[in-house]
Amino acid sequence: MECGIVGLPNVGKSTLFNALTAAKIEAANYPFCTIEPNVGVVPVPDERLAVINRFIETQKIIPASVRLVDIAGLVRGASEGAGLGNKFLSHIREVDAILHVVRCFDDPDVLHVDGTPDPLRDVETIDTELMIADLQVVDGVLEKNRRIARSGDKEAIAKVAVLEKARVELDAGRPLRRGSWTPEEARLLKELGMISAKPVLFIANVDEDDLEGKGELALRLRDYAKKAGAHVVPVCAKIEAELSELAEADRAELLGSLGMKEPALSAVARAAYDLLGLQSYFTAGPKEIRAWTIHKGDTAPQAAGVIHTDFEKGFIRAECYGVKDLEALGSEKAIRDAGKLRSEGRSYIMQDGDVVHFLFNV
Repeated sequence: MECGIVGLPNVGKSTLFNALTAAKIEAANYPFCTIEPNVGVVPVPDERLAVINRFIETQKIIPASVRLVDIAGLVRGASEGAGLGNKFLSHIREVDAILHVVRCFDDPDVLHVDGTPDPLRDVETIDTELMIADLQVVDGVLEKNRRIARSGDKEAIAKVAVLEKARVELDAGRPLRRGSWTPEEARLLKELGMISAKPVLFIANVDEDDLEGKGELALRLRDYAKKAGAHVVPVCAKIEAELSELAEADRAELLGSLGMKEPALSAVARAAYDLLGLQSYFTAGPKEIRAWTIHKGDTAPQAAGVIHTDFEKGFIRAECYGVKDLEALGSEKAIRDAGKLRSEGRSYIMQDGDVVHFLFNV
């Protein structure tokens, strides 16, 4: 599962990407400094891993992760090819969700493609380009599917219906993610590569004196996001870049001086994980304590299959307990003795934070 980082040029996208992935790439202060999308894998901070490790000794700890793609800045006219826009839009089409970086600070030393930062105008610029790109897809495939639908082809009939519905939304200037779609319609939108249908998380790139994102520009973005049913995570790209370069002790000292418990990018990683509809379960033993990534709503056999397909094929049952049970009782043996170890079958829906042992037979 991938998130694409998008935004106008010079809003801090590459700086944030480099800080997230601890890459040491200098981000130039001019548009299109990123020509091909950079890809990085970002760990998802989870304090529950450390809690488990307090009671279960292990050789290594492996957190969950999110795959990020840094896509070069889009500009007005990107859907018509401006600024190599078509190339970059194709990269966005391939990701599962969008992290939209919006500049929420004013600095005369940092150029803005439209002169001054205006979060709502900047968001509208990106959304407009994504919607125009989607309209181009609709125009390109609707008539073809209408011809096929005349023969009674059920898939083509379904596509025609969703394409016509999508055109109404796009003609009204509404990104497809704001529409009301059935699970089947959502599947077809994804299959058709509709960019504006992808879920979005807004990252407000704020100034050093507005770390909580309560300044005027950030508040305007928050208000917009709330009305759009989206979330905002405030981040100061400049500080996050500094933190990513520091040793652990120095990083802790800087965080403390700023009144921060953790880098703001930790919140971004967790929010991106949630945006993708993901959750974690844990396995714990002497070799490793590991967070495994599954979709919300996955069953126990599906979760087992993430470890190995044989686990899903030969699934017998899952023995589960909660991290809080481990904290309260101190060991897996004590959990078992207290009758807190749950035995779950094939229909069990996995819960976020389950600690699991799978029993299988192949």
